[in-house]
Amino acid sequence: MTASIPHFINGNPVSGTGDKTGDVYNPATGKITAKVPLAAKEDVETAIAAAAQAFPGWAATPPLKRARVLFAFKDLLEQNADKLAAIITAEHGKVLSDARGEVTRGIEVVEFACGIPHLLKGGFSENVGTNIDTHDIRQPLGVCAGITPFNFPAMVGMWMFPVAIACGNTFIWKPSEKDPSAAVFIAELFKQAGLPDGVLNVVHGDKLAVDTLLEDPRIAAISFVGSTPIARYIYETGAKNGKRIQALGGAKNHMLVMPDADMDQAVDALMGAAYGSAGERCMAISVAVAVGAAGDTLVEKLTPKVNALKIGDGMKDGMEMGPLVTAEHRARVLSYVDLGIEEGAALIVDGRAYKDGDGFFMGGCLFDHVKPDMRIYREEIFGPVLCVVRVDTFDDAVKLINAHQFANGTAIFTRDGDAARTFTSKINVGMVGVNVPIPVPVAFHSFGGWKDSAFGSHGMHGPEGIHFYTRLKTITSRWPTGIREGAEFVMPVMK
Repeated sequence: MTASIPHFINGNPVSGTGDKTGDVYNPATGKITAKVPLAAKEDVETAIAAAAQAFPGWAATPPLKRARVLFAFKDLLEQNADKLAAIITAEHGKVLSDARGEVTRGIEVVEFACGIPHLLKGGFSENVGTNIDTHDIRQPLGVCAGITPFNFPAMVGMWMFPVAIACGNTFIWKPSEKDPSAAVFIAELFKQAGLPDGVLNVVHGDKLAVDTLLEDPRIAAISFVGSTPIARYIYETGAKNGKRIQALGGAKNHMLVMPDADMDQAVDALMGAAYGSAGERCMAISVAVAVGAAGDTLVEKLTPKVNALKIGDGMKDGMEMGPLVTAEHRARVLSYVDLGIEEGAALIVDGRAYKDGDGFFMGGCLFDHVKPDMRIYREEIFGPVLCVVRVDTFDDAVKLINAHQFANGTAIFTRDGDAARTFTSKINVGMVGVNVPIPVPVAFHSFGGWKDSAFGSHGMHGPEGIHFYTRLKTITSRWPTGIREGAEFVMPVMK
C-alpha cells in the first residue's frame, strides 16, 4: 500500500476533502513512495479558521511563555535531526550530509526566535511635550501563511513560521507537494513541544490552495520562496488583496574569480556551490566570472573534479551529489544543456548520459566561453550546470553582474582587499560573499535579494523577519495632575 501524507490542521492529521492527489517519489529510485492530498478550498478554509480561532489566545500569551514552547521545540528538533534529514533525502534526493546541514540552518532560526521577546521591546521618549510621553510597541499581525519550495523542504519553512509564531501570530504552511513529509513531521514535533492547536497548520495543495490563501481576508501576510514568475504573481495578487507580502524569486548567482585568487580554494568553493544539492539551491553559484588569466586555470582545475563527482543515492555514505527532484525537472535541466550547445557555448564536461537505475540522475555539466546574450546565462537552470564567463578586467566583471536581472547572491574570490572592498560596495546584489561562495546570512541577520530576486520590502528571519511579522503602534499619552477646563480646537502642538 502506498502511504498517504496527511494535512495537519488544528493539531491533528487530516485527510482532507479534496479529490485530487499528487505523487511523491524517491528521486534515487524513481519509484512512487506516497500520495499527498491536494487541498480543496474547504480544507484551506478549515485551516484558516483554526488559525484565526487560535490567534487571540496565542497573541495574548506572554512572549516569554511563547519562547519556552520554542525552546522545547528546538530540543525536539535536535533530538530528531537525523530522522528529519533522512525524510528530506528520501523525498528530495539531496545527500544526507547536505540534508543535515539544512536541518541545522533551520534549527538556528528557531534558536534565534527563542530570543525574540528581547527584540519585541519598543522605544520610549519621556516628556516629548509638557507632561506628554510617547512610546511604541510591536504587535502581531494575525494569521500568516508560508508557501515554500521543494529544494529546502524543512529549512525555508523554518525561516518563516518560528519568527511569525514567536511574535504572536498563527501560521499556515503550504509546503511543496513534491516533498511534503518534512513539514508534517515538524508540525507534529511543535505540538509535542506544547504549541496550542491551530497555531501551526500544514496544508498541501496546488494553485487552488495558493489562491485561497491569497484571496481570503483572514490572512494578514504571506511569505513565499520560489521562481520569479510565481513570486511576482504572489506579490501582485497578495498586495491587491491588502496583504503584507515577502516573495523571494529566482537567481543567477555569479562568483567573480580574480587572477590573484587562491585557485585551489576557488575551485573547491565552486564545486560545492555549483553541484551541491544538484544545483537545486536559490543560492547556488551557476556562473563563474573569470577575470583575465584566471579563466584557463579555473577551467583546467575544474574539469577533472566535475568529471570525478561522486553521484548516487543520497542515503549512501560518501556521495557528493544526488538525483534531481523529479523526472520532469531533470528533463528541463537537460534541455538547457542542449540549448547551451546550440547557442555556441563549449561543453567541457557533459553529464547528460549519467544514469543510475531509474533514479532522476544526471552528471555535472561545465560550460566555458558562455556569453551574456545566451539563455543559459540569462535564465535560471536550477541544476548541476556551471557556466564560465570570461572577462578582461575587474570593472568588466562588476558591470556584467550588475546588468543581470537577478540579484540574489554573489561572491568574489581574491587576495586583494581593495578589490574585495570595492566589489562589496559597488555590486548591486542583496547578499555578497568575500572568499565565501554561498553567503547565506546566519539566523540573526536577514536573508533577501534585490531586483527580480525579491518582491516586498522585508527580508526573511533576523530583524527584517520580526518587522515583517509585526506592526508598529505608537502611543502618545498625557496624565494631567488635575482636571483642566476648556477644549482646544487647533492642531495639537508641543507647549
